[in-house]
Amino acid sequence: MATLQAARAHTLGLPLSGAKSWGLNRAIYYAAAKRGFATKTTPGPRRPKETEATPQEFFLGDDKAYRVNVGRKTLFTIGGQVQTPEAFKKQIEQRFSGTFRQAWDEALRIVRAHSKTVLESQEAFYSQVYRPRRDDLAKKWNEEARAQEAAVPRQNHRA
Repeated sequence: MATLQAARAHTLGLPLSGAKSWGLNRAIYYAAAKRGFATKTTPGPRRPKETEATPQEFFLGDDKAYRVNVGRKTLFTIGGQVQTPEAFKKQIEQRFSGTFRQAWDEALRIVRAHSKTVLESQEAFYSQVYRPRRDDLAKKWNEEARAQEAAVPRQNHRA
């Protein structure tokens, strides 16, 4: 989900840093929605720390998230946590065991094959882009990552 969502955001004009933040944000959001959102037991809304930017609504088509500006970058936040490109790398890219670039290129090709109207619609993106491919892509990308992991010890052993 994160990779396809990041490719969607990048295709719709977000710079790579913002696109990766969007992708991770949406993956977190939809995982929470699937589980059922947990409610906090705090007495009211948390006041932002003085160093935090106040989150503002951001729409990518009809899909809404909350953004903050960090330096010159627009990044996305959920549950008081900013999803950074570094977090995307740690939580998403590293799962690909060195094959992320190939998966990213494939995700961009898949997303770019659809109209702007489809990409701007939360429902159409899910039903026409993500859902029909999620199982096949997950299987393929997992197999490629496992093959890469299996190849690394052999390469190191030869040295």
